[in-house]
Amino acid sequence: MDRLDAMRTFITVAREGSFTNAAERLGMSPQLVSKYVSQLEAHLGVRLLNRTTRRVNLTEAGRRYELSARQVLQDIDDLENDLGDLQSYATGQLRISAPVSFAIAHLAPLLSAFQEQYPAVTFDVQLNDRKVDIVDEGFDLALRIGQLRSSSLIAKRLAPVRLAICAAPDYLAKHGTPKSLEDLKQHKLLHYNLMEDDTSPLLKAWLQHRHTLISNNGDVLTRAAIAGSGLVIQPTFIVSDALAAGTLVAVLSDYLPEPLALYAVYAHRTLLASKVRAFLDFSADYYGDIPPWDHAFTGTST
Repeated sequence: MDRLDAMRTFITVAREGSFTNAAERLGMSPQLVSKYVSQLEAHLGVRLLNRTTRRVNLTEAGRRYELSARQVLQDIDDLENDLGDLQSYATGQLRISAPVSFAIAHLAPLLSAFQEQYPAVTFDVQLNDRKVDIVDEGFDLALRIGQLRSSSLIAKRLAPVRLAICAAPDYLAKHGTPKSLEDLKQHKLLHYNLMEDDTSPLLKAWLQHRHTLISNNGDVLTRAAIAGSGLVIQPTFIVSDALAAGTLVAVLSDYLPEPLALYAVYAHRTLLASKVRAFLDFSADYYGDIPPWDHAFTGTST
């Protein structure tokens, strides 16, 4: 038994929750995956997994071993990568969690440009607007949008994220254009329910009023606004095309809060894997202080 292969197989089974899913990810048969795990359990003299017909779960010993084994394999990868030049030898799969709307609209060009420079790095990108547990769910890093809060995670700022409050021209013609925050109570509000509480007057006023449509997806809300359903607050990376095309019109611009930011967050500053360090360094300068989705509002050329 190759112990390192067995450790990698076990960690994949623990992450995927089944031998079949792990086998698909590793490109081997479920029988071989099961054999590796059984051999590892026999070598250690403990049961690492409780097996059912549909899923496997970690035992207490399995949870402890997974954490240690993950660190051992990471240390080995770092040792091998550090023997060569960082820029040339960043390698391996980079597992990233990213917000849905941002990733669909703007992440692919960054990943493509990065792989041009680091062809040995591959990506596993999972889209989800919830805040994943990076360590427990096996991510190398997560992209998050918001204000920087105190956290045990390390955060690197990648780009500003400006907000816009807007509505369709037909809606404004029918219901009037709001001139003050007091006017919000007279309008239909389309609300993103993962919006964090904020001290800005606009967002405080917005949260106080009744919302006629609530969703956890900004694209749904934006399309509803374009259809004339009401006012919406969204990042410009979602609404910039509609604003440029005139299908949405910005209002209450004087009341907008300070820009948020796009961050890359990760668990540890020390012994950072070469692939993670390379991605952080590359992406820090990729979007710039005026990202592409804001060029139309600043007169900046692409």
